[in-house]
Amino acid sequence: MSSTFVQRNQPPGVPPLALTGERTLPDVPEENYWYQRHVAAYRWVAERCRGLRVVDLACGEGYGSAILAERAEWVAGVDANPEAHEHARLKYRRENLTFRRALVEEFDEDAPYDAIVFLQTIEHVEDPAALLQRIASLLTPRGCAYISTPNRLTLAPAGEQRSGNPWHVREYDPAEYKQLVEPHFSSVELLGLHHARKLRLHEAAVGFGWDRVHKTLRLTHRFYDWFVPAISEQDFALRSGDLDGALDFLAVCRR
Repeated sequence: MSSTFVQRNQPPGVPPLALTGERTLPDVPEENYWYQRHVAAYRWVAERCRGLRVVDLACGEGYGSAILAERAEWVAGVDANPEAHEHARLKYRRENLTFRRALVEEFDEDAPYDAIVFLQTIEHVEDPAALLQRIASLLTPRGCAYISTPNRLTLAPAGEQRSGNPWHVREYDPAEYKQLVEPHFSSVELLGLHHARKLRLHEAAVGFGWDRVHKTLRLTHRFYDWFVPAISEQDFALRSGDLDGALDFLAVCRR
């Protein structure tokens, strides 16, 4: 994604971030599909973090940490990028929310934690097994980690081992992801994120030839300039089953 896309309408004194493809951002209409896809997972996790002490590793712009803080007792958003850290610190202000600049492999301030959230980042990690073991060690005895990653089967071209995202070290299918995560926790439940509502209807329309129609009628830009910003978190759903067809996997990991 071109870095010419920059966040719009940021609060006074908050420097906007540019879209580079390494992380998703709110307030960029062209990025809304990916942003809402991430928000759907954060909302689901937040409902399970009520009253808990939570760390959001690789929090990026900070929107996910802010969502978690709506339910949690205390949230620390952790990211090593200086621009993202400064943006998050200035933009998202709550008494129970703090942002720390640190490598996710090194952060352990105020441990142990009731919950650790690590979404859409493990595919960027050179040694994921070591990091998963560290995450498990930072949980309270009854703590839970929520760890997500995109599904290679729906992200990469058919038969390929990875997509063209230059930031990804490795991408996983369902079996590979379970094999990676399960050795580090006492139990792991794997859920899949799928399209719902408007996006399901769009999938059906594409199946009936919509891609040919909008191109023939020269409606492509007008339609998607409206459709993409109109996508919401309700247009995604987490559920068990059909993991091969999932967009992303969310591993719910009990220590």
